[in-house]
Amino acid sequence: MLKIENKLFVSWSDVRTTINILCKKIITELPNVDSVIGLERGGLIPAVMVSHELNLPYSKVILPNTLVIDDICDSGVTLKNTVGVYTAALYHKPHTSCFTPNLYSKLHKGNEWLIFPWERNDSEEMQDYLNK
Repeated sequence: MLKIENKLFVSWSDVRTTINILCKKIITELPNVDSVIGLERGGLIPAVMVSHELNLPYSKVILPNTLVIDDICDSGVTLKNTVGVYTAALYHKPHTSCFTPNLYSKLHKGNEWLIFPWERNDSEEMQDYLNK
């Protein structure tokens, strides 16, 4: 990852690596998962990638065995408020999060703002919905 000031830029290669890690964990730790859904914005692309990798259907609603996916569990509020039984994130920041997903690919112990390839490079270091 490229670091500029307090931002870490996650590359597509980083994303593929974390998707592969997550898929291996899904197979071994959550064998009941039979569909995936991505949380709006950050979780959509990772969920589609997991769907393709594991040949799981992408659901439009959260069913009993649907895995809810997000790109990062930073504050934890988004995943905590989901109605899904199973949750996953590519990155988990345990020191800032009020919630721990069932699965995550990597722990991120730093305070840097992670910027994913599908986001704007000039995004602010705060969830945009908190700025309003």
